[in-house]
Amino acid sequence: MLAVLMILEAATLSALAADETHSNLQSVTSSGTSAWNGTFPFTLRGVLLCDPEEMLDYAPNFIPWDNGANAGKMGGEWQVTFQAVEAGDRGGTTCWMGQNYANRVPPHDDEFSYSNPAWVAEINRLNFDPTTGHKFRAGDLVQITARQALFYGGKRNINEGHDVDPSANFDIVLVTPNYGLPAPEVITLADVMEPVGVPNDPTTWGYIFDQTRTIGGEHYQGMRVRINDLTLVTTNGWNPTNLWNDRKCTVTDGAGRHFTIRHPRYSLGPALTNRFDAIGIFTQESGSGIQGTNGYELFAQQIIPQDPPVLGIAQKIAITWPVSGAAYQLEYRTDLNSTNWLPVTATPVVIEGQNTVLVPSAMLPREQYYRLRKTN
Repeated sequence: MLAVLMILEAATLSALAADETHSNLQSVTSSGTSAWNGTFPFTLRGVLLCDPEEMLDYAPNFIPWDNGANAGKMGGEWQVTFQAVEAGDRGGTTCWMGQNYANRVPPHDDEFSYSNPAWVAEINRLNFDPTTGHKFRAGDLVQITARQALFYGGKRNINEGHDVDPSANFDIVLVTPNYGLPAPEVITLADVMEPVGVPNDPTTWGYIFDQTRTIGGEHYQGMRVRINDLTLVTTNGWNPTNLWNDRKCTVTDGAGRHFTIRHPRYSLGPALTNRFDAIGIFTQESGSGIQGTNGYELFAQQIIPQDPPVLGIAQKIAITWPVSGAAYQLEYRTDLNSTNWLPVTATPVVIEGQNTVLVPSAMLPREQYYRLRKTN
């Protein structure tokens, strides 16, 4: 009977939830803090931009408060971002939860953290659709019911408000599996950064912030983008085994702009020395709960090298004949006395009024004889 009551309670909460949009939820003030004034609970739809394993390590790791010795140590953490798909909506929202809330917020009592078994149950609840058992992955269209959402780092995150009570849960249900990732919006650093700053000092970088969210970093926050023409300045964070804060690298466009890209928890290959494009989730990590005009970054998911083309020089023979209305087939044989003529399969191209065929270099070492045979 208890299980039935819990199901009915969850259904009732979802039924009372109002529809929300990403653009409204992520609205900001002139200082970049949240301007959202909606109510809980609410539902939000979007397509998942990443698998749950890509950003944070959610392996269970209960760590007690221990009189403050473990302050801030969250243990397992779980995070995804999903992007708007509804007409008239724009942007995306990040969902986060951590295991050891007691190590971050008062009253620092371990009962306000998840034990390892309880944490595993929470992760399974979030990673799998409750009706079909489908494991959520990038490209799935989902609907999330939120009962808490806190501002931090420049964006409002759906979370549990650091509360293990089930009344603070957010729920994810599958709408359409394999809906498909949105095409990345193609940008350069000039769209989000000013050409000023010291390479290794983000406090000097010129982020483009716009409260109306029509330009700059706010315009792309929570969305899948492709940033072109990047070069790595630092590579210490180019390692999938590093912790979240140690997976950051600095990139530049070579025109005085600098930016942060963050490595995922899987390999992107070796750090590149040449220019490249990066596809991923445009997000914000200002590191503050009281301002949000800086700290834009790219959570990189794919790297596309822009290696310069390699010049090729090969020895070839050009065979030409005048362009005319008649059609001819170029043929060859390797024995002067042979009657067996073979077609040259290369299609002629017209160069300076002459039909021209470049004989493949593989044929050059051999003795060759050529003729034209009229075909019409």
